[in-house]
Amino acid sequence: MSKQAGLLPVLGQDDETVACCAPMVREPLGEEAAVELSRMFKALGDPVRLRLLSLIASHEGGEACVCDLTGPFDVSQPTISHHLKVLREAGLVGSERRGTWVYYWVLPEALARLSALLQIPGAPAKDPA
Repeated sequence: MSKQAGLLPVLGQDDETVACCAPMVREPLGEEAAVELSRMFKALGDPVRLRLLSLIASHEGGEACVCDLTGPFDVSQPTISHHLKVLREAGLVGSERRGTWVYYWVLPEALARLSALLQIPGAPAKDPA
């Protein structure tokens, strides 16, 4: 099995490995996928929600208590809770109540879908500077 940089293998294709590419490059998005993905991108279109996602993802242990997420923002706690609800409903974060507090974590499969959609197969990463 050969490995090409940046491409994922698709197994089960007559025992051959076929390079997988980003859905947008391979074929147009279907209506259902477009609706689901646009909900994720729309949730990330707000700077507070984008920062919240980043804070959760970079938090020690991969999850963060809501009590740790309110300090870095100049908005009220109910506003933070609203933004977290939008991220949760968009399928970007998971949550669990533990006693008084709710803990949040990033759902890696959601980020993988967004990343795969925007990835250009075989294109080298360029420095944005």
